[in-house]
Amino acid sequence: MEELLRRFSTSAPVAWLTAQAVVLAAACFYAVMLFWTMPLGPIPHHGGPFLFPDLRSDQRIGLCLVLALPILLVRRLPAAVFAAVLGEAALGDFFGAQPWIVFPLLPVLGGYLAARRPTAAAVGSVAAVATGFAERTLVPHGESVGDAARGAGQFAFVFAVAWVFGGVYRKRREYLEALHEQTEARAVMAERLRIARELHDSVAHSIGIITVLSGAAARVVETKPEQTRQALTGIETTSRETLLGLQRMLGALRHAEPDDAMPQAAPLAPGASLADVPQLAERTADAGVRVHVTWRGEQRPLPPEIELSAFRIVQESVTNVVRHSGARTCRVAVGYEPTGVTIEVVDDGDDGPGGPGRPRPPAAAGGSGFGLLGMRERVTLLSGQFSAGWRPEGGFRVAARLPA
Repeated sequence: MEELLRRFSTSAPVAWLTAQAVVLAAACFYAVMLFWTMPLGPIPHHGGPFLFPDLRSDQRIGLCLVLALPILLVRRLPAAVFAAVLGEAALGDFFGAQPWIVFPLLPVLGGYLAARRPTAAAVGSVAAVATGFAERTLVPHGESVGDAARGAGQFAFVFAVAWVFGGVYRKRREYLEALHEQTEARAVMAERLRIARELHDSVAHSIGIITVLSGAAARVVETKPEQTRQALTGIETTSRETLLGLQRMLGALRHAEPDDAMPQAAPLAPGASLADVPQLAERTADAGVRVHVTWRGEQRPLPPEIELSAFRIVQESVTNVVRHSGARTCRVAVGYEPTGVTIEVVDDGDDGPGGPGRPRPPAAAGGSGFGLLGMRERVTLLSGQFSAGWRPEGGFRVAARLPA
């Protein structure tokens, strides 16, 4: 319910209705204040060229509503509304019916205009100060030129403060917009990296097994037809599983942005977990590498991101053994601890000193280096510990600990 209310309060229709309600309330408030602050008759000692006639209450109400109408356009035409209110102030002074609400309204409009159009706000502020000074000098108010200059200076100070506040708000809004754009760009980049990492982890293992099986089938196709048939069957099975995995990933991406015109290629499936390690070991055995899996501690369900990352680390490590090592066996140890899970994948290289080892496929002469980098990134994002390197006694070791 809280999430629903948060989305409702930040939705575009609600924001638009809120802004319109605020503008309407401001126009109504301005009309009411005009009615309360407008003199009932000519201002005493006012020497203007025109005299404001006495109006009935209904006439004054209609006049105040007409004068407040420009406020309704302040969001679309802030400069025009500022000019209209300034004109109302000047004409009101000439007619001897100047309501005091206009004097605080003009700086407020100037600050709002500064937050949207700073150049127009500066020009409008200068025009308002000049208009006020001209009114005090041209229309006799019983003030000297020095008094008019001091009043114009005070008015200019108020406009300067409003312009500064508007500029600060504008800078803050621009900063937040830039920060939002950077956040979106980082989110897009992180999503691209995540997709690339998932594709690498899910495809590299299968491609490595297919490469080994195809090489083995090519060597024994004429002498051992049964082994060739088994190798081709393994290639077919692995290819189908890889294709289904890619379809599930693409289906998940389409599910994030649903499109009724494009049906999903395959039903979505839950992410991989440590429970899939035995199946991974069976598939790897078909490629000529036997994986010995040992479990330590009491097995328990872990958070989905921990399960997926732990499985991907095991998968990538075993893939490296298949593609880049001559070993026929490797050991996978998964340990459940009260505060996390540990993973260790070890191979002995060419089955130890003097061992016959396993022929390496030609495509496995070198690697891209993204496998270890991807594993390290996964562990770092989960605040875990990761190490990988050659063993002094031979072979390679990958170890990771993920807090859970």
